[in-house]
Amino acid sequence: MNNIEAGNPPNLKPQGSNAMASGTTDRGKKLLLDYAFEASTVPTTYYLALCTSATSPTKAINTFSQLTEIAAGNGYTTGGSALTAADDFTVTEVDGAVGAKVVIANVTWTASSGNLPSSGDGCRWAVLLNGNVSGSDVLAYFDLVSDRTVSDTQTLTIQAAEIDANEP
Repeated sequence: MNNIEAGNPPNLKPQGSNAMASGTTDRGKKLLLDYAFEASTVPTTYYLALCTSATSPTKAINTFSQLTEIAAGNGYTTGGSALTAADDFTVTEVDGAVGAKVVIANVTWTASSGNLPSSGDGCRWAVLLNGNVSGSDVLAYFDLVSDRTVSDTQTLTIQAAEIDANEP
């Protein structure tokens, strides 16, 4: 269940099973279980980064270095946008069909001094990371449906992206 918007003008909102190829990586599932049951150190900051379609994330992707991040500049910083564990995630129990989910706070990038990305291919994927360097683990990925380029002064917003705890 992912709401992904590219705003002013393009808006994207793939939701739930309608979202193409969005999900939690196997590495992400293991780390979340490690944080809960193995007393592993939980990151205080996560990152939502934008990637091109050069490599599509799958459940088997482990690290950010396996993907191609969009070019930095014009409103996008290498490694993505920071999310604070205590403030930017809402965990909800949903009795019945879903079971439980995590909703990520909205993340917005504004193109400035040119298009976002600044060069190369548009962004196709948003990925949730436990750090903002190439060796960081990919926990989840969200399909933006097609390559996206945002014009100068326009925004790209990932809105209320959801991680479904019941997804296979």
